[in-house]
Amino acid sequence: MATTLNQKASSLASIMAQRKQDILSEWLREMAGATRRTDLMSDSETQTQCRGFLDQLAQTTASAGVNVHSSAYDPMRNTLAEISRARALKGFTPTETAMFIFSLKRPLFTAIREELTNDPGAMAAEMWNATELLDNLGLYTTEAYLKSREEVIRRQQEDMLELSTPVVKMWDGILALPLIGTLDSARTQVVMESLLDSIVKTNSRVAIIDITGVPTVDTVVAQHLLKTVTAARLMGADCIISGVRPQIAQTIVHLGINLLDVTTKATLSDAFALALQKAGVTFVRQQKRKPKQQADEQED
Repeated sequence: MATTLNQKASSLASIMAQRKQDILSEWLREMAGATRRTDLMSDSETQTQCRGFLDQLAQTTASAGVNVHSSAYDPMRNTLAEISRARALKGFTPTETAMFIFSLKRPLFTAIREELTNDPGAMAAEMWNATELLDNLGLYTTEAYLKSREEVIRRQQEDMLELSTPVVKMWDGILALPLIGTLDSARTQVVMESLLDSIVKTNSRVAIIDITGVPTVDTVVAQHLLKTVTAARLMGADCIISGVRPQIAQTIVHLGINLLDVTTKATLSDAFALALQKAGVTFVRQQKRKPKQQADEQED
C-alpha cells in the first residue's frame, strides 16, 4: 500500500514538474477577476509567489507524498503561513486568500488528464490525490489567515487601549488621567501601568482619575478603580477621582461600594483645585481696575 501511494505521489510530482509552465499560466488565469487583486498585489509579485509555491509543492510531494500532516510538509506550512499573513496585512479577504490554493485545482486536473488520458484508473487516483492535497492546504491557509487577522486585531486593540488612556501633566507634580469608555481587566492593567510609569517619570505626588467619560460604574469598575488608586498610593501619589455624577453616586451607594478612603470630586476643575491645594499652590485673583484708575497710573 505504501509503495502504491509513493508511486502515485511521485507521478503527481512528476506531472507538476514536467508541465510546470502550463499549470502556472492557467493558474494565473484562474485567479483573474475577484480573487486576483491587482490593487493589493502586483502581477509580478503574484507570479513570483505562485512559481515559488508550485516548485515547493512538487518537491515536497516527490519526497513525502500527499500526507500534509507529515513533518516533511513543515516548510510548506511555513510558506503558506507567510503568504496568508502577508495577504491579511494587505487587505485580502479570507475567500481571496483561500482561492490562492483552490484555484490551482483546475490547472492541475487538466495536466493530470492530459498526461494520463490513456489510463483512466491512474487518472482518477491522481485527481483524488490532488483533491485531498489542495483541500488540506487550502484549509490550512484559511486557518493561518484567521490567526494572522486575530494577531492584527489584538495589536490594534492594544494600540487603541494605549491611545485611550493618556496621562496628562496638569501642573508640576500633578497628573490627570481622563478615562473614556468601559473599564475591564485588560484596560485597567494598561491604565495602571501608564499611570504608574508617569508618576515615576514626573515624580508626581497627586494623580487625578477623571471618570466623566465612563458611562456606568458597577462593582467591577469600582474594584478596578480602587486597584489603580491603591497602586498609585504605593508609589507615593495621592489619587483623586473626579467626574462622579449624581447617577454614578447613586449607583455606588446602591451597590454598597466602599469609596470612603478615596477622595472624590464632581468635576475635573474641583479635583484640580484640590490637587493644587495639596501641592501647596495658591492663586490670587487679580481685581479689575477702573479705566480712570488705569489712566491715573499711566500719568504718574
